[in-house]
Amino acid sequence: MTHKPQIKIPATYMRGGTSKGVFFRLKDLPEACQSPGEARDKLLLRVIGSPDPYQKQIDGMGGATSSTSKTVILAEPTQPDHDVDYLFGQVSIDKPFVDWSGNCGNLTAAVGAFAINSGFVAKDRIPENGTCTVRIWQANIKKTIVAHVPITNGEVQETGDFELDGVTFPAAEVQVEFMDPADGEGSMFPTGNLVDDLEVPGVGTLKATMINAGIPTIFVNAEDIGYKGTELQDDINSDPAALARFETIRAHGAVKMGLIQNIEEAANRQHTPKVAFVAKPSDYVSSSGKSIGAGDVDVLVRALSMGKLHHAMMGTAAVAIATASAVPGTLVNLAAGGGDRTHVTFGHPSGTLRVGAEAKEVNGQWTATKAIMSRSARVLMEGWVRVPGDSI
Repeated sequence: MTHKPQIKIPATYMRGGTSKGVFFRLKDLPEACQSPGEARDKLLLRVIGSPDPYQKQIDGMGGATSSTSKTVILAEPTQPDHDVDYLFGQVSIDKPFVDWSGNCGNLTAAVGAFAINSGFVAKDRIPENGTCTVRIWQANIKKTIVAHVPITNGEVQETGDFELDGVTFPAAEVQVEFMDPADGEGSMFPTGNLVDDLEVPGVGTLKATMINAGIPTIFVNAEDIGYKGTELQDDINSDPAALARFETIRAHGAVKMGLIQNIEEAANRQHTPKVAFVAKPSDYVSSSGKSIGAGDVDVLVRALSMGKLHHAMMGTAAVAIATASAVPGTLVNLAAGGGDRTHVTFGHPSGTLRVGAEAKEVNGQWTATKAIMSRSARVLMEGWVRVPGDSI
């Protein structure tokens, strides 16, 4: 029996925020993979090393966590006044599918640099020294994101002294603005309420804020599900029963948000919505051993991604947190002390993060105008990724 040899595809392995993934230019993909569909999904699954019943992704580029099982495809802009189209694929670890239903906010910080390095940004817009503004069209959610990328001697500046909890080493700061982050096709609060009673079989009726800003997210109170909001990854991820409860909450919330028609569909939509729990500030020790004081944060938030508690915070969920905190009466806002606010500093398992957000009420409907945060990004490796030729 003969087997096709491996093929090699130009690719860059990058860290963006507290995530990392494999970046491609659309035109570099095999022709069959340049359009959405089975061939593209099969290629990305093989690149990352999925589906892997061992959940280790040993035979691929993935790192066996939701934060490291990611792919990005950049293409020429389809929208006027933008530099690049950014398409994000969240690759399942143990199942054979790629979820295209949402964005990755963390990797957005790396998109700007990759766009500059890959020639998507006109040379006359790149200063010799200063900041290059990259206008990104996020193709998954059809939103504009603006990345402010530092430039030194005409090249992307990656090294620096900006520290980000959840990332071991400092790097250059990249400011990212999520423009009009709420769902443009419906209400920012899909149910029409700031707080709902969410009936979850086997769990009970929970107060929940369900918001679509940055990424669809379901917020519940930590104390209502038996937690304090100071939990670290192992406290949740080592408890299969807890993970099952969170998935049940997520599935029923997704139905109530109108994202799926029945709870069975949630299994094939793992990336969205997210589910998170919030609590009032309290002292705790982060996963790195850093002491976080109650006075250091406005609110505590723990969020799950792809069925596991995230080691820090998803960038898109951070947008949801900040936007919800800016709307008086949501569970996030109430846990943060209530009232009007234009920014929030929240505690997560790896430390703290400050995010700014602006929200306004027009004709009885809340909408978000902008959310902004600082991340960092760095090229880890560049060249070619190889996959067996018979995998696509």
